[in-house]
Amino acid sequence: MKKRVLFSLLAVCFTGLILLSCTDRTAPPSSAENLKISKADIQDKIKGAWAAQVIGVTFGLPAEFKYNSSLITDYQPLEWNAKMLKNVFETQPGAYDDVYMDLSFMEVIEEEGIDAPVQSFANSFANKDYKLWFANQTARYNIRNGLTPPESGHWLNNPCADDIDFQIEADFIGLMNPGMVNFSASLCDKVGHIMNYGDGYYGGLYVATLYSLALISDDPSDIPLIVEKALSVIPAESNFVRCLKDVFAWHQQYPDDWQMTWFKTFQKWGMDVGSPLGVFEPFNIDAKINSAWVTIGLLYGEGDFTRTFEIATRCGDDADCNPATAGGVLAAIVGYDNIPSFWKQGLTDIEDIPFMGTTMTLSDAYDMSYNHALQMVEKGGGSITEDEVHIKVQQPTTVPLEVSFEGHYPVKKVTPTRNGREISFEFEGIGFALAAPPNLYDHQGKNPLFTAELYLNGKLVETAKLPTKRDDRRFTPFYKYQLPRGKYSVLIKEIEYAEYAHLQYSYAVIYDNAPYNVNEDRIKK
Repeated sequence: MKKRVLFSLLAVCFTGLILLSCTDRTAPPSSAENLKISKADIQDKIKGAWAAQVIGVTFGLPAEFKYNSSLITDYQPLEWNAKMLKNVFETQPGAYDDVYMDLSFMEVIEEEGIDAPVQSFANSFANKDYKLWFANQTARYNIRNGLTPPESGHWLNNPCADDIDFQIEADFIGLMNPGMVNFSASLCDKVGHIMNYGDGYYGGLYVATLYSLALISDDPSDIPLIVEKALSVIPAESNFVRCLKDVFAWHQQYPDDWQMTWFKTFQKWGMDVGSPLGVFEPFNIDAKINSAWVTIGLLYGEGDFTRTFEIATRCGDDADCNPATAGGVLAAIVGYDNIPSFWKQGLTDIEDIPFMGTTMTLSDAYDMSYNHALQMVEKGGGSITEDEVHIKVQQPTTVPLEVSFEGHYPVKKVTPTRNGREISFEFEGIGFALAAPPNLYDHQGKNPLFTAELYLNGKLVETAKLPTKRDDRRFTPFYKYQLPRGKYSVLIKEIEYAEYAHLQYSYAVIYDNAPYNVNEDRIKK
């Protein structure tokens, strides 16, 4: 594939992006280009992307959420050896939610075709018994309790709507749409809104577009152009794009200092607003900040797998998902055969082991993803010959703007009071979210089911089933947004419960219609 062809496909001047000078760049064609790639190359690229994903998860897992809002300094060694993949597969199978969620969606396509309805995708993971957290588990609860997509992922029904979940499971979409970024965006709209909204949705859309564009490149030096063009599918006024534009600009300003770009990104964008367990805490599972760490890994990795994996991991926070994504995108450019043997050690030991909650393996992912890509190429007006794939490359269209938690500002957190089977607290503002421990609440090996009522100012506003079983749990027990601003008393009554257990909670995050101002508060006092 000629470099000049890639630049005609990828290079574009974006309004408002202070990235690269447009004076030496070729504008993209006004209509789709026809691009030829050998079957062997596209298959090798897809295989490499899946392999690098699994490698990245395994490599970063020891650091996952152990460096929250903090980076891992360069002098601290990060381990990689031939035993790590097999060990994690056997002892921590839940680590691969990055992969088994994708496989669930790919299984739907296998059974119902590439135009399968959204409810089939929703049911595919809602009815599985693998581990889920945050936006995914919230959506699973919503679906199991009668809420259908896209309402299952909307921020009014999902306090984790801006979290990373769709970002780590959108890989399959980009890999089945080589160069067809609008087809990729259409499937992202269908699948991503099952569990996310706003920046959470954009995180998956961004990753899928990165993969789609990576598959039609063969040169890692295209990464800055790929990042640029991937951002063009997301509204420029979104916080997601504003954050990633800053990363790109700081990379240009500090091309040899990834840590400076990390510090500046964290300083400006490191505050979580939605996910209750992250607000006011160092913990940050927000999609845009973790996409920033992915992008830092890609830009500063400069096409080197070791640097890409290491830097994306050293950015901290979701330190297994981020190197998985960054490494997967790089491998989609250069292919499986060009992943250094150092990083592939131990890979053959696990390629035929089923992922948690599925009957599918990494080898299955290689084959299914390739076959789906061929189907999508033909759907997009391309063709398949004996040896080549002819792709009709699409120029990106920007999706509509979505904003989660608009006009909601976290101002404090309060600790509720327990009195027997009642939990209560008071607040002044427009909303709250009651945070709970993210893991199981079982007691002596049991999984009690609670039914609880929520009262606001003495009025019953909700009765909810609150299972404690891992796959059934409501990740955030109670939450209400967009309330008329005022003073509220909150009362939660356990009306059905097991005598040996209590409903678990940590604290309540309070929202107001304006940010907390410490100086005004001091004046009042």
